[in-house]
Amino acid sequence: MIVIAGPCVIEDRDTLFEVAESVKRLKERYPEHTFIFKASFDKANRSSIDSYRGPGLEKGLSLLREVKEKFGLPVTTDIHESWQAEPVSEVVDVMQIPAFLCRQTDLLVSAAKTGKTVNVKKGQFMSPWDMGNVVEKLTRSGAKEVWLTERGTVFGYNNLVVDYRSFPVMRSFGVKVFFDATHSVQRPGGLGKSSGGNREFVPFLSRAAVAAGVDGLFFEVHPEPDRALSDGPNMLDLKTFEELIGKLLKLNAFVEETFGGSLGG
Repeated sequence: MIVIAGPCVIEDRDTLFEVAESVKRLKERYPEHTFIFKASFDKANRSSIDSYRGPGLEKGLSLLREVKEKFGLPVTTDIHESWQAEPVSEVVDVMQIPAFLCRQTDLLVSAAKTGKTVNVKKGQFMSPWDMGNVVEKLTRSGAKEVWLTERGTVFGYNNLVVDYRSFPVMRSFGVKVFFDATHSVQRPGGLGKSSGGNREFVPFLSRAAVAAGVDGLFFEVHPEPDRALSDGPNMLDLKTFEELIGKLLKLNAFVEETFGGSLGG
């Protein structure tokens, strides 16, 4: 199992390091699994122009480099414009493409050309079978490895629903599939000038995803989610996150033993 976790956006060094310490503890506790630290240097798609976006590229990458060196964790962050791919690739191990931008050809090509693994969030407006075109754009542009992440599909206004058929469909493209457990319970724009969410459903949806045989899980976590500067309503606190991961990895072992590996039937 690959677990990607971290705060939605880089707020400050202390918060960043506290979350990184939590991820490092899990890495040491479960060495047979891979743990990757995630945080955004810029949230370019916030609901309101007044919302906090992050420290920016230069400072953000500097902090992510510190996390990588201090805690020994591979790191990932998202890019929003093609020119960001090259400088970001000098720090991260995995390039992330945001859901709203998953069809942007130039962005995908620039990410692929870095030679890094590229993780693409499936757009809320995209069917799982349409992601085959995204995979083709990346592979033909030289991507080292492609991951696809399910993060819910638009279900009316300000609501998302997860179609678990998407996991075997996207796996059929020959790529690893992930489940974004925290964004899938988001209520986009649900609070007017920010997004709401229902974090209480994260354990249920993530258990179902593991039972379905995903290759990895994605969580946004924070020491105090209700005080987070972005996506607080759908993020988990660190204690809940660590306890949940332990249970999910046990479930993953059972699923692999019973069904024979990733998305076995």
